[in-house]
Amino acid sequence: MASGIFAILDDVAMLLDDAAVMSKIAAKKTVALLGDDLAVNAEKATGFSASRELPVIWAITKGSMLNKVIILPIAFLLSAFMPWLIVPILLLGGAYLSYEGAEKVYEWFVKHEPETIAAKETASAKDVVVLESKKIKAAVRTDFILSIEIVIISLGTVLEQSLIIQVLVVSFIALLATVGVYGLVALLVRMDDTGLHFIEYSASLEGFKARIMKRGGEFLVAALPKVIRFLGLVGTIAMLLVGGGMYVHNIDMLHHFLSGIPSIISELVVGLMIGMFLLIVMHFVNAQKNEKSDAPA
Repeated sequence: MASGIFAILDDVAMLLDDAAVMSKIAAKKTVALLGDDLAVNAEKATGFSASRELPVIWAITKGSMLNKVIILPIAFLLSAFMPWLIVPILLLGGAYLSYEGAEKVYEWFVKHEPETIAAKETASAKDVVVLESKKIKAAVRTDFILSIEIVIISLGTVLEQSLIIQVLVVSFIALLATVGVYGLVALLVRMDDTGLHFIEYSASLEGFKARIMKRGGEFLVAALPKVIRFLGLVGTIAMLLVGGGMYVHNIDMLHHFLSGIPSIISELVVGLMIGMFLLIVMHFVNAQKNEKSDAPA
């Protein structure tokens, strides 16, 4: 009886050890995408009033967890029964990310009213709630697409393993993508509050410690807007890279045609071209809708 229990524990230990090894491999494969995920979602989770930053990030985090709960079983089923459907899904996701990135690039060059909730001081409480909800939904949609890519890449590293190893490894990477990314996002958006705390605390100190604490706080407060702008730039580039990469790496003809170009450039160019094409199509469709709505009955 005892020997049977020890045998089971030994099997469990070996299983966990295999899962740990494969998780490291999967993490290395997805580390670049996790970095892109951080940049994209940090940009998506900003633009709110200070009192709403953490509640909004928590709402996006819950949406991200729900995304993983939906994606994981579907990914395992597709891998087992309909693997041919994975690439079309990735291409659709790539189109969406490319469109989002191209829309950001378009907004850099075309004057528009920024839809930042924090700046709308005169907006009614109802308007603020609507805008906040809109940004949260947009962030969760983008997270859904990035999550598909992360899950598929992770699954690709363990296809040769048993089903239980696949479930353990891919679930771990998916959890890391949510907890790790949004935990870092929460820290980033609270930089200014941490800086203000340092400045206030420096008042209770004297001499060199007080100066260091105060300057450190002032640095954090001043750095936050620059960090947010930088993450906005990186997040836009990341969306174009990931979106274009889905096409470059999954369409053989395109992959061979661009093989002589550095991957980062080819992915960026393809993502921008696809995104701009979709942006033009969407602008045309919206213009047609506006014409119909303005036309006399």
